[in-house]
Amino acid sequence: MCAGPDAFSVGEDGMDSGLDGGRSEIEASPRDFSYGETKGSIEISGNRTSLTNVVKALGEYLTSEEDQLRTKGVEFLSLVLSHCPVEKMNRPSVRVLTAFYCGKLDDTETIIPALKGLSTLATLPTCSSTEAVTIIQTIFARVKMNTLVQSARFYVFSVIDSLVARHRDALKAMGTTFTAGYISLAEGEKDPRNLLVAFAIVRVILIEFDISAHVESLFNITFCYFPITFRPPPNDPYGITTDDLRLALRGCLNATPNFGPLAVPVFLEKLTAGSPSTKRDTLQAMSACFPVYGAALARVSARKLWNALKLEIFQPTDPVTEEEALKTTQVLVTTIYSEEEKALELNDDIQGLARDACEECIQILGEPEKSQARPAIKILCAFMATTPSVSRYVLSQAVPHLLKLYMSPDEITNRAPILSLLADLINAAPDSLPTEAQYPEVEDTAPLITLKDEILGAVSTGLQVITSRRPALAVIKALITTKFLLSGEELAFVVHLVNEVLQADEGDSEETSQMVLDVLATVSAFSARHVQEQTLPLLFSSLPDDAPERGAANERAKSWRVLKTLSTLCVHPELFEILVIRLMAKVDVVCLPTKATPGDSEHIAAYAHALLKTIADTLQSKVGKAHPDVAKYIDRLIPNIYNLFIYSALLSDEKEMVATDPRLVSVAGDIIRLVSQCLPLQRQEVYTASIFEAFSSGDVRTIAEGLRKIPPDTKLLLFKDSAPKYHKNLISLFTAGVVTLHKEVRPPVPELGAFLEIALTWSLNRAENELQRESVLHLISSMVNKRPQDALVFLNKMLDQFWQQKIGDPMAPLEQRQQAIKAWIWVSKALVVQSHAMANSFTDRLFDMFDDDDISWGAAKAVGDVAASDLVLTRQNHANVKVLHAQKFVNAILPRIIVGAKDSSSPRKQTAHLVALTSLIKAIPRVAYAHQMPSLIPLLLHGLELPDVNIRANVIDTFLAAAEGDSSEHSLVSQHASTLVTSMLKNSMVGEMSSMRVRIAALQYLGVLPSIIRYDILHPYKATVIRDLAKVVDDPKRAVRKEAVDTR
Repeated sequence: MCAGPDAFSVGEDGMDSGLDGGRSEIEASPRDFSYGETKGSIEISGNRTSLTNVVKALGEYLTSEEDQLRTKGVEFLSLVLSHCPVEKMNRPSVRVLTAFYCGKLDDTETIIPALKGLSTLATLPTCSSTEAVTIIQTIFARVKMNTLVQSARFYVFSVIDSLVARHRDALKAMGTTFTAGYISLAEGEKDPRNLLVAFAIVRVILIEFDISAHVESLFNITFCYFPITFRPPPNDPYGITTDDLRLALRGCLNATPNFGPLAVPVFLEKLTAGSPSTKRDTLQAMSACFPVYGAALARVSARKLWNALKLEIFQPTDPVTEEEALKTTQVLVTTIYSEEEKALELNDDIQGLARDACEECIQILGEPEKSQARPAIKILCAFMATTPSVSRYVLSQAVPHLLKLYMSPDEITNRAPILSLLADLINAAPDSLPTEAQYPEVEDTAPLITLKDEILGAVSTGLQVITSRRPALAVIKALITTKFLLSGEELAFVVHLVNEVLQADEGDSEETSQMVLDVLATVSAFSARHVQEQTLPLLFSSLPDDAPERGAANERAKSWRVLKTLSTLCVHPELFEILVIRLMAKVDVVCLPTKATPGDSEHIAAYAHALLKTIADTLQSKVGKAHPDVAKYIDRLIPNIYNLFIYSALLSDEKEMVATDPRLVSVAGDIIRLVSQCLPLQRQEVYTASIFEAFSSGDVRTIAEGLRKIPPDTKLLLFKDSAPKYHKNLISLFTAGVVTLHKEVRPPVPELGAFLEIALTWSLNRAENELQRESVLHLISSMVNKRPQDALVFLNKMLDQFWQQKIGDPMAPLEQRQQAIKAWIWVSKALVVQSHAMANSFTDRLFDMFDDDDISWGAAKAVGDVAASDLVLTRQNHANVKVLHAQKFVNAILPRIIVGAKDSSSPRKQTAHLVALTSLIKAIPRVAYAHQMPSLIPLLLHGLELPDVNIRANVIDTFLAAAEGDSSEHSLVSQHASTLVTSMLKNSMVGEMSSMRVRIAALQYLGVLPSIIRYDILHPYKATVIRDLAKVVDDPKRAVRKEAVDTR
C-alpha cells in the first residue's frame, strides 16, 4: 500500500508545509492532532493542497512498523477524509482509499481508524458498487466482532447500513454470501446503540433480499431480542429509550411472512409466562405481525391464539393488558376474514374463529349479571370493528339473544345489566357500518335496521323502572348515534320517551338526570326540531311567570332544575334563539314594577337572576364551542338587556325595581361581555362608538330597545356627582362592552390618559359599592393592557404622584389607601400579563409598604393578586397576553420574597413577606414554583402560624398541590413530618380553627401524608392522629365529619 499515493488522480498542487512537517505533526498532543486534521481539510477545501499531498506527507506513518505511529497516521487520514468536501473525492481516489482501508482491517492496531475511514467512503456518491462489494467482502472476511469494542462495532454496522442504502442491488447480487455474512457478523450484538442500526439493516434484508435459505438463522438473530427488556440508565447521553428498541425490533418481526410459523410459538410462550410488561409488548407485536404473516397462518393458529388471548381478556392482569388483548383479537379476526370478505354474503358463511368465539361469548351472556359477561361483551364489541361480514354476524346473533333474555320472565331482575350489555354492543355498531361511498342505499344495509323496533320496545319498558332507567337511556343514546338507523318519526318517539322520564318525579339520581339531558342534547345535535317541538314547550310551561315565594322550596328547586336543563339543551343555535325569547319575556314580567314593600323582593330578584344566569351560562357554552351565531345577539338580545336595566334604574327613584339589584346587573354584564367578545372588528368599532356616545351624552335610547320606552327627555348621567346609586351601578354594563375590544379598536375618547385619570378618580371618590368600583378598574386595566403606548403619561403619573399621594402617604385615610391598592393591582396586572417593561416598577412599589403599620398585609396580598388569573385580561377578551408571563413574573419576584421571609430583623416585614408568599403561590400554577419547594416548605410551615384563615387555607392548599407529584421514596416533606402532623391536627379542631375550609383542607392533607411519607417515619404519630381524629368526628359541620372519617 506504500505505493498507493502515486495512484491518486488528483492535482499535484504544492504541499502545505504544515502537513509536510514530518514526525512532529503526527506525534503531537491530541489538541494539535485535531488541529492538524482540521487544517488539512481546510487546505484541501481551499485548493491550497490535495489529498494526494496529505497521503504523501503521511506515507511513512501509514506503513510504520511502530503501532502507535501507524495508528495515528491512519486515524489522521480518516479524520481529514471525514472533513474533506465531497467534490474533492473522485472515483480513482475512492477506489485506492478503499483498497488501503480494507488492507488495514486485519491489523488490530488500525482496524478502528480504518473502519472510520470506510464509514466516510461508504457515504460518498463516487463510491461505486464494485467498492461496495469489496468493502462488504473484506468486512465479512477480516472483522471479528467479538474482539471489538462497542464504538468499533458501531462503525461496522454504519458502513453496512450506508452500503445497503446506496448499493442495494449490488449486495443483492452477492446472493446468500451477503445474507450469511451479515448473520455471522450481527449475531450476539447487545449494545442498544448498535442494535438500532442492526435492526434497520435486518428489516431491509428481510423485505428485499432473497432469504429463503436463511429464514431460521435470521429468525434466531432477530427473535433472540424479543421481548426487549432494556432499561436506559439515568441521564443516558444517547437518549435511546425502550420504545425505540421495541419499535425497531417490531419492524423486523413483521418484515416477512416467512417468520410466521416460527414466531407464533414464541408469541404464545411469552404471552403465557411473561410479566405484564412482556405481555403488552407481545400483544402489540402480534398485532403488528398478523397482517403480514397472512390469513392462512392465522386461520391454522386461530384456536391456539384465541385460547391465549381470551385468558388475557377474561382474567386480565391489568386494564391496559386487557385493552391490548382486545386489539390483538381484532387484528387476528380481521386478518382471517378480510381476504374473503366479498364471498361472505350470508351469516351462515361465517365459519372458524369468529363463529366459535361468538358462540362462546353468547353462551357466557346467558348469565348477564355475572362478572364474565362484561369481558364477553367487550370481545363481541371488538369483533364489530373487524370486517362487515363478522360485524353482521355478531349483531345477528348477539342482539336477538339479549332481547330474548330481556323478555324472559326469569330474567326480570337482570334487565338492567342486559340493557347495559346491549348499549355497549350498539355503541360498537357504528364502527362496522358501511360508508355511503361503498353503499349508496346505506339505510337498507344497516345491521340493526331489522332489530330496532324490538330494541325500542325494550327500552320503553326499561325507562319505566328506576333500576333499569340509566342503562335504557344508554341504549337510546347508542341508537341515536348510530348513523342511518332511526327515522325522523322514531327520533320523535325517542324524545317522547325521554320527556316522560324528564317529567317523572321519582327521586332519580343526579347521574340519571344528567343522562336524560345528555340524550336530549344528542338528539338536538342530529335534529333539533324534535326537542324544539316536544321538550322545550314542556320545560317552558314548567317555569312560573311569577317568582316562587320564599317558603316554596320545592317549587323553587323544580324551577332551578328546569333552568339547568334548558341551559344544557339549548346550546344549539335554533334552540338558543327560542331560549332567549322565552326567558327574556319572563324576565320582563318578573321585573315589572311592583307595589311590594322593601325586603319582599328578594325571592323575585333570585328568580330573575336565575333566568338571566341561564342565558349567560348557555352563552358561555356557545362561546366555548365557537358558535358563529353568538354575534347576532348584539342586535337581538343586548338592546333588550340595556333597556330593561336602564329603564329600571331610571324608575328606581319612584319605586323599588327588582332589576336594580347589583347581582342582576352583574350577570347582565356577563351576557354583554360574552356577546361583544365574539363581534368582528368592524362591528365592534360601531358598537363601541354607540355605547360611548350613549353613556357620555346620557341619551341611551340609541342602545336600549324594548317593551318599556325610555322617555326622550330622560338622561342617564352616570358620572355626575348627584347620580343615584342605582344609576351608577349601570357602569358595569358600560364596561362589559368595552373590556372585550380588539386591540385595534381605538376607544372614542380625545385623550386616553385623561380618560383613565377621570375613571380612576371616579372609582376612588364616587363609586359607592364594589360593583361600581371593580367595573371601572376592569375598564382601566383593559385599556392599559391593550393600548399601553397611549397610556404612558397616565402610568408615569401613577408612579410619581398617585402612589405617593394615595398609598405611600401614611396620613391618608386607611380606606382610601386600601382602595388605591386595588387600583394599583389592576394596573399592575395589565402590565404583567403582557410582560411590559414598566411591570417591575409597579410591583416593586408594593414591597415598599411591607413595613407600613396599616397596609403591610394588604400590600403583601396584592403581590399574589397581581399574578392571579381573572375574567378580564384574557385572550377571549382580546387582551395582550404573552406566553409564560406568569413564569417570568415568578422568577423575578419569588427569590426576593424568599429572602425577605427568612429575614427576621424586622418581624412586620418578615410576616408581610410570608403573606406575599402564600398569596403568590395560591395564584400561580404549581410548575412555576415546584423547583423551589425544598426552600419554601419551612416558610410555608411558618405561614400556618399566621392568624389569617385565608392564608392558612392557601398554605394547606399549596401542600396538597405539591403532594400530587410527591412520593414516599423522594418525599419533600419527610423531615417535617412531626411539624406537619401537629399543625394539621391543630387546624382540624373546631376549638382551634373556626374556618370550615381550613379544617377540611387540614384533614385532606392528613389523609395524603401516608402516601408521601415512608411508613417508618409516620408510624410514631399514628396513635396520636387516630385519637385526635376521634374528636374531629364530632365536628358540628357534616362536611368536616365526613372528611374526618375518610382520613381516619
